[in-house]
Amino acid sequence: MTLDNAVWLLTGLAAVVVLLTRMRLSSEQFQAGHALVPLGIIKAHTVVGVLALVVWIAYLVSPGGTLGLVALAIWWIEVALGILILTRWMTGTGKHATATTGDSWGEGPALSILGHVGMLLGISFFTWIVLADKLS
Repeated sequence: MTLDNAVWLLTGLAAVVVLLTRMRLSSEQFQAGHALVPLGIIKAHTVVGVLALVVWIAYLVSPGGTLGLVALAIWWIEVALGILILTRWMTGTGKHATATTGDSWGEGPALSILGHVGMLLGISFFTWIVLADKLS
């Protein structure tokens, strides 16, 4: 697998994480046991994620210039929002978090941890790609 293909694959996975986070948070917004995340923060997470994807894909189509740096800045804002939301979900991390009940997508926040830690690692990889100018 070439480096370019790996970047496109990770871009697709990032899109899945943005989509699934939106679906999971909006459908379980009022579920007992979840820390209540304000709908405005959920919407901001989705909008920033979609914007990051659009700018990133524009960069991938024609690499070079400052577009990659702009995309990275938006990606890092998205990662920060995701990690902040995730910490509210996790039991024992603050006064707002309580044990999850009836989570239909897995037991507790494990799926979200996987997605968001994966996103953190993926965006770190994207950062290296842009700063080292590795795309052909």
